[in-house]
This record gives sequence, structure tokens and C-alpha cells, in this order.
Amino acid sequence: MIKKTLFLLLLPLSLFSQEGTFSPYSFFGIGNETFKGTAENRSMGGISSFADSIHLNLQNPAAYSKLKLTTFSVGATANALTLDNGNETDQVNFSTVDYIAIGIPFKKFGIGFGLKPLSAVGFEIQSLEGDVARSLNGRGGLNTVYLSGGIDIIKNLSLGITAKYNFGDIENKNILAISEIERSSREINSSNINGLNYDLGLQYQFKLLKKYTMRLSAGFSPETALDIENDRQLATIVFGNDGSEIIVDQGAVETSTTTANLDLGQRLNAGIGIGQDRKWYVGLEYTQQDAGDFSSINFNNNQDLSFVDRQEFKLGGFFIPRYNSPRSYFNRVTYRAGLRYTETGLDFRGESINEFGISFGLGLPAGRYFTNINAGFEFWTRGTTQNNLIQENYLSLFVSFSFNDLWFQKPKYN
Repeated sequence: MIKKTLFLLLLPLSLFSQEGTFSPYSFFGIGNETFKGTAENRSMGGISSFADSIHLNLQNPAAYSKLKLTTFSVGATANALTLDNGNETDQVNFSTVDYIAIGIPFKKFGIGFGLKPLSAVGFEIQSLEGDVARSLNGRGGLNTVYLSGGIDIIKNLSLGITAKYNFGDIENKNILAISEIERSSREINSSNINGLNYDLGLQYQFKLLKKYTMRLSAGFSPETALDIENDRQLATIVFGNDGSEIIVDQGAVETSTTTANLDLGQRLNAGIGIGQDRKWYVGLEYTQQDAGDFSSINFNNNQDLSFVDRQEFKLGGFFIPRYNSPRSYFNRVTYRAGLRYTETGLDFRGESINEFGISFGLGLPAGRYFTNINAGFEFWTRGTTQNNLIQENYLSLFVSFSFNDLWFQKPKYN
């Protein structure tokens, strides 16, 4: 079982070089933030204050202390995206692997490790003004390999920590062509980024009126400096019959390399919720993140662009009609719903680029030891059509498979 799990965790390293977005806003900073929680959390607007014994909570490491079964989980999303500039629309469909994770419980603590995306870059913008044609496209993003641990310090109080190694590369290519001139100018900016950071988490729960359970959560991520190596290449090209780009004079290619740091701002979040055990839960969460400094990336110096503090509000919960119903399968299903509002921290042309989403989902029992399938969908938007910008409208369908089993248990019978 362990060998199979390690193989599954190593296998997807190539999958996370996927095109994780087709958003023009991914041009800025390190791209669009892509991880919004597990399918279970995402179905509830992304709240992370709830923890139980059979599901992974990848947003708050303190939740690992509540695990009772070894849990392997993988999640994926299919996206239908409509881009709207106010005059016309365009559509694109794409799919992503969202995370691959495992959690292992021990007596009073639990650990977890896995792989998930941090950001994604993917866009193609073409414009024609008079006899001047421009083409700008980008790809890449950052991924995170992490190791987490959570422990019960005292009764009902859990603390956790996640150590993360972030890595990836971003490439942006800009081509300028003028009609009746055979040769075109091409600029390629490549950034290789890597570095370590960590998250701290806290969860506390207590009984209220004997019948209800109140849950409090908090998280903290300090300001982080990641190492960045920038490569810039300038060249004169012509296009082949198949559309390929051919450098006219290899000796005339200009290249330059610089090293620097980029800063990810400090992040704080707090959540509160109330519910009945194995019956229902509703929670509210707030996140604030300081503005990052991405000026060390070659293409992020734009007078129309500014990075400000990021804020996010989440509301969500679940309902289980009867978790141990002996006859009705649908009484054992978990029904989830939530909504979120995000100020992404990106201002462009005087407009704040914000997100709003509403989500629904189901948790479906699927086998022994509480193995389950979690599926959901989210309608959400990003951006605006004001000031010649683009509004992105998404329908995201996501699913996760959570396989649970007993590990490290001493046999009681021969």
C-alpha cells in the first residue's frame, strides 16, 4: 500500500506542468492563484474551519490531528470558461489535476504530504492597430510540495505546521510584426522561481448548550522571499510556412540573465462555525494577505498595474440527513453549499480585479472504511468589462476520490 501510494505521488509531477488557466489576468505577478481547497472544502465556499476523521483539510495543518484513518486523496477540475470584453465573447474548456495528497494518523497527531499547484499562467492575446500586429502569450506557473503535521496540544486544541517547497517557471513571449516588413521582433522573458515557506494553523472546538459544537480556526503564513532567475532574449525572426518561428541571425540574438527575489505577502485567516456532530455545520471565514512585490519579474513593471492587499470572505456548510441510515443511501450523503467573495489584490487600469463564486456539492459514501467520492460545481466570475478589460465567467466541475484505510494497527487476533 505504501509503495503504491508513493508511486502515485511521484507520477503526477509531470501533470502539474499542465495549462492550469486561460486567463489574461495570469500575465501579472506569478499568475492566478489556482488552489482553492479540496473538493469537500471548495463545495462549501472554501472554508477550512471544519475537520473530521476521514477527510483531508489541506488549508489548515492543525486538522491532521483529527484523522483516524489513513487517507489518500486526489482531485481534478473541468472548467468551461467564457471570456467577455463587453462586445464579444470567446469560450475555452480545460481540465486540471488539483492536488494529490495523503494523510496518516497516529495516536495524538497526524502527518500529511503531497503536491498541489500554487499558481498558473496561460494566455494568448493578439491585437492589430493599423499595420502593426502584436502577439503576447504566456505559460507556466508554480507548484508546491509540502509536508504537514498536526497535534492535539490539550483537549480540543490542535496546532499544526506545513513546510512547503515552491518551484516552477513562467515564460512570456511578445512578437511585434509590421506589414510589408518580412522580419519581426521577438522578446522572450523566462523566470525560474523556487523557495521555501511555511504555514501555521490552529483549531479549537467546544460544546455549546451540550447539543452544538462551536469551532474556531486561524492560520498564519509569514512574508516569504522566493529566489528568481530571469532570462531575457531578443531576436529577429521570420515565420516559416508551417507558422514556426525562425531566428534570422543566431549570432545577433541578445540574451541577459539576472537574479533577484520576489516577495509573497504575509497572510492571516480566521474562521468560526457551529454545528451538530455528524449532522450539519455552517462556517464563516476571512482571509487577509499583504500585497506582494513582483517588480523583480521583467514584465511586471506597468504604470497601469498595482498590487494591493488581498481579502477573501467565505461562507459555507453541509447537511447529512442521517449518517448511519441502514436503508436509505441518500440519507447518508453529505450535501454541501457555499459562496465566496475575493478581492484578488490586483488593480489594473484603475479597476479592482475581484472574484465571486457560489458552489454546491455532494459527499458520496463509496466503500469500506468510509471511502468516499466528493463532487461539486461552482459558478464564479473574475474581472470586469469596464475600461476595456475582460470578465471571465466560469463553470467549474470538480471531483475528488478519498480512499481510507487502517495503517500501523497491531493485530488483536492470531
